[in-house]
Amino acid sequence: MKDGDGKPDGSHTDKNIHLLAARLAKEASLSEEEARGLIKSIGTDWNSLVREAKFLKRRH
Repeated sequence: MKDGDGKPDGSHTDKNIHLLAARLAKEASLSEEEARGLIKSIGTDWNSLVREAKFLKRRH
């Protein structure tokens, strides 16, 4: 969506990131905070996120 200035308001993206983080947290047994950190670092590619989440879990 766009605000009155024609700029994206980010709410759609924020909701998608929240949903993706929740899914990743559940799938990889991470906290949502850890999942959001991975998304911020890696991006939204699901396969990359799962691979890195599993690597992160093995390190702990």
